[in-house]
Amino acid sequence: MISAQNVNRHEMIGLDVLVVSSTNPVHIGIQGIIIDETKNTFKIRTPGRILTVQKRGCTFRLNLSNTMVVDLIGDQVALPPERRVNLQNMR
Repeated sequence: MISAQNVNRHEMIGLDVLVVSSTNPVHIGIQGIIIDETKNTFKIRTPGRILTVQKRGCTFRLNLSNTMVVDLIGDQVALPPERRVNLQNMR
């Protein structure tokens, strides 16, 4: 189960996301659903378009449930998704 404690090792695709800070001011305020992930980027579906946002230099606010919201620092998850997800199983 996804929680604030394990979100950095969890599958991100399908989560609601808001870019709350970024070194690229154009990315601040992008809101939508994560539809794909690479080592360095999230692909976010927003109303009307799909945008690619660099992880490094951004803080993402993830909606985990109706009552749980967590901020995720992109630099901490700039790993290939399969490697990041597998870290959970190694603990």
